[in-house]
Amino acid sequence: MSELGNIQSQVQTQSQVQVQSLSPQQVLEARLLALSTLELEEQVRMELNDNPALDEAGLAPVPDEQNTGPDTDYNENGDEDGEESFRESDSEYDSNSDYDYDDDGWYERPAGTNPIAEIPVSDTISFYDILNEQLGEQDLDERQMKIARYIIGSIDNGGILDKDLQSISDDLAFYHNLDAPVEEIEKVLKVIQEFDPAGIGARNLQECLLIQIRRKPDSEDKALQEKVISDMFDEFTHKRIDKIEARLQLSPERMKAVMDELLKLNPRPGSSLGESVGSNRQHIVPDFVVDSYDEDIRFTMNSSNVPELRVSREYSELLENQIKGGNSSQRDAALYIKRKLDSARGFIQAIRQREQTLNRTMQAIINRQRVFFLEGDESKLKPMVLKDIASDTGYDISTISRATSGKYVQTGFGTFPLKFFFTDKVKSTSGEEVSVKEIHRILKELIDTEDPAAPLTDEQLAERLSERGYKVARRTVAKYREQNGIPVGRMRRR
Repeated sequence: MSELGNIQSQVQTQSQVQVQSLSPQQVLEARLLALSTLELEEQVRMELNDNPALDEAGLAPVPDEQNTGPDTDYNENGDEDGEESFRESDSEYDSNSDYDYDDDGWYERPAGTNPIAEIPVSDTISFYDILNEQLGEQDLDERQMKIARYIIGSIDNGGILDKDLQSISDDLAFYHNLDAPVEEIEKVLKVIQEFDPAGIGARNLQECLLIQIRRKPDSEDKALQEKVISDMFDEFTHKRIDKIEARLQLSPERMKAVMDELLKLNPRPGSSLGESVGSNRQHIVPDFVVDSYDEDIRFTMNSSNVPELRVSREYSELLENQIKGGNSSQRDAALYIKRKLDSARGFIQAIRQREQTLNRTMQAIINRQRVFFLEGDESKLKPMVLKDIASDTGYDISTISRATSGKYVQTGFGTFPLKFFFTDKVKSTSGEEVSVKEIHRILKELIDTEDPAAPLTDEQLAERLSERGYKVARRTVAKYREQNGIPVGRMRRR
């Protein structure tokens, strides 16, 4: 075959691969996997309302060829054990049974104990509660409300939207079956950016400050402040006051007055808005609870408030009667009932698949970060990336990403997002591999103890790290510093 023929063949092959799509069941399983426990509870209740073929009860079994749910034990390595150790009978699977999960798989929990019931609940209003209260006062339709809730869920603790709009559009389409273009999302975002305090929902520091300035009453000073942030933001962040003063042709006194007002703006408006998620474990509903007994680590999936499901026997019998009837009208009714029954079975199967995937993923994380779960020492976290857990569980990296996004685990040392346990590695001069989190910890320690009148530059921080045995480039130090929300040295000078 000619070279041109080879190229055409490769292009055709690539095109065929690209057009392959997920089945409806795979899309449903991926969507449910991405949900947190609270979101799953809401989704299950919606499904119960929408599909009369679903009942609240113990889960009914699905056909064996489809049953890939958590009917199998998994040992410390995530391998199948082959024993059905948590079925109360052959006909029903109790998702809230008296069994927990540990390094060796499922074990029987002592009667009368329920670790989920011990999770503390706070009556304090959280960061997101306040934003959602303001959202409830807006005149938005149901579609816009869904977009707004997703945007609010993507706002970080400082009040900044940490996802670009295209990513939000993709997530809404994949996880929530909502096709929302970037332009529509931006319109909803503008509504959220009107919330209090000013600056909430900004996409970066510059937009955050501009929103705050534009809320002020019109004045000559307001116009100057907006010009500084809009046109001279780089000079402002690097405190090049002389350059700003020259460009605006202001006297030193007037320049000082403008800067004084700008420095009153809040770069983290979310920090003043109630308790932020992650700052107080009582505001998090964990997806897992981990307990350790000496060297034994066990975990439980938090599904106590998620309704148990089964296929409606009444609907199954109704289908049989319709099929026996035989006339055309009854056949049409039978097709409708069959679709509802198939949908119910598919939803139950997706719930089971989600539980199996999450259990395997959590067990793999515990296996990799065993020392942390025993001691709670962040410096003992081992380097770990999504690829490692994918390798341990046999799942795709994309599956592990969905399984860990937005999920939390409660431990004896606090409640952490699952993403907390993923970190790149850095090699010390001695050849030892350590977690990037350890470098973050040392950087924070160096900055906390620096001379406030002469703060350390990124180059000096890199030198101090080198003295401790970690060869990190200045650019990398700057990246880690920014990830921790720490400004450059000149901005830290006091």
